[in-house]
Amino acid sequence: MKIVSWNVNGLRAVLQKGFLDQLRPDYADIVCLQETKCHPGDVQHVEWPAGYSVFWNSAVKKGYSGTAIFTRHAPLAVSYGIGIDEHDQEGRVITAEFADFHLVNVYVPNAQNELARLPYRQRWDRDFLTHLRTLEKTKPVIVCGDLNVAHEPIDLARPKENVGNPGFSDEERDGFRACVAAGFIDTFRHFEKGPGHYSWWTYRAGARPRNIGWRIDYFLASAALQPRLKRAWISPEVMGSDHCPVGLELTS
Repeated sequence: MKIVSWNVNGLRAVLQKGFLDQLRPDYADIVCLQETKCHPGDVQHVEWPAGYSVFWNSAVKKGYSGTAIFTRHAPLAVSYGIGIDEHDQEGRVITAEFADFHLVNVYVPNAQNELARLPYRQRWDRDFLTHLRTLEKTKPVIVCGDLNVAHEPIDLARPKENVGNPGFSDEERDGFRACVAAGFIDTFRHFEKGPGHYSWWTYRAGARPRNIGWRIDYFLASAALQPRLKRAWISPEVMGSDHCPVGLELTS
């Protein structure tokens, strides 16, 4: 099974840049999107490729946040949010249950400039991990999406200059470390130990052509799934957003 995750930074924008061409039958079994910035009604005119069912979780605020799952395999169940009203107004989580795992598509809140939203982000991290642990009581969990944090210095091009900045503060990194301590595997690092692999680049100063980026988009997997991890990858060649897609393939 192939799963792809992509922060599209506006689904309507990437639809104008060839997104539908990517949804060919051999592309992925499941495609998880973050920062869709739309409601289903905004794209009701779009004829999605045959074979995909689409599930949406849109923010109350229009044109903001939002997640979606395109899947060729019918889920056993789908839920939205994590059951806490404070967190569930921005369309940040969709959980799809399949026969042998839960898939959680997430767009984690940004701590914002000068870490203005850090206290909220810390509450989010704790509550989201509780959500994952609850799911794990029934079957293994795969988490994918924009986690808005670079875990280690190797995960961004300029770590020294960004210590304490949003996305690389100790507090946010501690939130990620808590997931690792709970047994979740950073699947990309399971296969690739080297530097220079990023999934987000600022639009400023030609950062992407120079590969001055951050790895903030992930697939995490329960330890029970480790024997099924076949490969994980990042697709920096795919344009259309300031993020690029990341992927995970499981053996059957």
